[in-house]
Amino acid sequence: MPLTPVDEVSEAVSPDVVESGRRRPGLSPSRANDFMQCPLLFRFRVIDKLPQPPTEAMARGTLVHSVLERLYDAPAGARTADAARALLPGEWERLRTAEQKYADLFTSDDDVAAWLASAGDLVGTYFTLEDPTRLEPRERELFVETQLDGGPLLRGIVDRLDVAPDGAMRVVDYKTGRSPRPGYESSALFQMRFYALVLWRSRGEIPRMLQLVYLGDGRVLRHTPEEPELLTAEAKIRSVWDGIAATARSGDWKPRKSALCPWCAHQDICPAFGGTPPEIPEGAVELALGIAP
Repeated sequence: MPLTPVDEVSEAVSPDVVESGRRRPGLSPSRANDFMQCPLLFRFRVIDKLPQPPTEAMARGTLVHSVLERLYDAPAGARTADAARALLPGEWERLRTAEQKYADLFTSDDDVAAWLASAGDLVGTYFTLEDPTRLEPRERELFVETQLDGGPLLRGIVDRLDVAPDGAMRVVDYKTGRSPRPGYESSALFQMRFYALVLWRSRGEIPRMLQLVYLGDGRVLRHTPEEPELLTAEAKIRSVWDGIAATARSGDWKPRKSALCPWCAHQDICPAFGGTPPEIPEGAVELALGIAP
């Protein structure tokens, strides 16, 4: 199952990695999922860099992630649900000020108050799933990357990395949506295996545990990765990248209709809905992917 629009906000946009004055082309789990979901969506986001209009759900996901990151700035004994909820207004003001796209999301103070309350409910759910007074994360919002031999540069943001005294790593990702139905966990696990692969290749050790914390319905999905499955994940990532490269060279960015199309912000320019995509600017493919068309 591809990432849903709500799930995707939990993967923050990777910071620019500058090489010779520009971003180094690479692949994140979100963008890999985009290509598998719809090659044209991948093109719109990565090559055309079309903006995605903000939604209340996206903004709420960003806000809750920010609060859970800030929560661990406090001493262990001060990490209470009330303290976390108290961070919401200030963090929202900071985000709204820093990112213009959020400035006009709400039309009234009552709307903001109701929306902040819904974010507070998600924050409250977090405290039913973990006890932050007993945790000391090694890293939060950790940018990770590794270069695959003969393949793409992989990058991503890990919400939280816990490291035990014996060095065992636990990768934790917060999801503000609901957990997938049984049998539909493959997309979420692909994302976590992606992170595990990057950490393995960059640090020389496979994480002991992958943990997805779903605040939408109060579930925790845990998985212990093994070397064979990470090698399979690497092969899948290489295959996705090969598909991206082949499509970039052919220029045939076909749309792929699915149940997620109603959430797409680009239906008006999608051929599957009678639209016409814009012309790709000269050099945009090579700039975004490092691949000459």
